[in-house]
Amino acid sequence: MKIKQILLTTFLVLISLITADKAQAQVSNSIDSNKVYVIIKNDGSEFIGKIISSDMREVIMETQKLGAIAIPKHEIKEMKLLQTGDLDVAGSFIPNEPFATRYFITTNGLPIAKGESYITGNIFGPDFQYGLADNLGVGVITSWIGSPIIFTSKYSFEIDKNVNGAVGLLVGTGGWGWASSFGLAIPYGSITLGDSKSNITGSLGYGTIWGNQNNAGGRTIVSIAAMHKLSKSISLVFDSFILPSTRTIIDGGNSYQNNFSLFIPGLRFQTSESSAFQFGFAGASIGNFTGAVPFPYLQVFRKF
Repeated sequence: MKIKQILLTTFLVLISLITADKAQAQVSNSIDSNKVYVIIKNDGSEFIGKIISSDMREVIMETQKLGAIAIPKHEIKEMKLLQTGDLDVAGSFIPNEPFATRYFITTNGLPIAKGESYITGNIFGPDFQYGLADNLGVGVITSWIGSPIIFTSKYSFEIDKNVNGAVGLLVGTGGWGWASSFGLAIPYGSITLGDSKSNITGSLGYGTIWGNQNNAGGRTIVSIAAMHKLSKSISLVFDSFILPSTRTIIDGGNSYQNNFSLFIPGLRFQTSESSAFQFGFAGASIGNFTGAVPFPYLQVFRKF
C-alpha cells in the first residue's frame, strides 16, 4: 500500500505543476517594453530583462544585474517573452526539453521535428527515432542482440492550444533464430495536454501477439504519463504501463489473465543540448501482489 501511495503522490504533484503552468501561460509575438524577455546568445550566455529598443543591428535590454546593455543581432540565438514557469527558483531561464516526446517507456502527442533524430539506450537495447515529416515520426526498437525488431510510426496533430493528439503503430517480429515466427502489433492513440516543458498524456492501445502458442492473443494497454521541467537541466518524469485483467473463452472454457501494472517515477538530467540521461525506480502490480522492482530503470538519450 505504501508503494501505491508514493507513486500516486508523485503523479499528483506532476499534474499540479503542469496544470498551474498551463493556466497562467500567456504568449505574445510582439515586443512589449513593459514585459520581461530572455535573450540567449550563440555562446550560450543568457540575459533577462526588459527590451528598451530593437533595430536591425542590435537590441538594447535593461537587466537587473548589468543595467542597460547592447546585444548585436548577429550574436542572438533566441529571444523570447518570458511566461510563467520559464524561470527556475534561482531566476535562470528554463529551455525546452529536447526529448519531450518520450517518457520512460511510452511516447506522447508532441511531434518530433522533421529531419530530427535521436537514439535512446537502456539495458534492454536501443530505440532509434527519426522525424520523416513535420508531424510524422518513424523508428526502430530492438535488443542488443537484434531480436526482436519492432518498427514504429507516429502521426501527431494539434487539437487546440497546448493540446496535441497522436495515432501510432508498433509492428514487429522476433527477428532471427528461434523467435523468427513470433510477431506483434500495437496500434494506439494518445492525447497530450501541455508543451515540451510540462505535459501530461493519456494513451490507449491494443497489443496483439501471434506465432507464440503460449501467449498468443490480444490485450488492452493503458498508460498515463507526465513530465515537468524543474530547471535548465532537471526534469521530473512519470510513466506507466497497464494491462487490465481479461477473461476470454477458449475451447468452451474460461481463460483468465491477471492485471499487470508498471509505474516508473524518476528524474531526467540534461547534460547538453543533444544528450541526457534519466533514472527511475519502478513499482509493479501483478494480480494481488504489489511491490518495488529491485533495480533502477536507466536510460540515455542522444540527438544526431
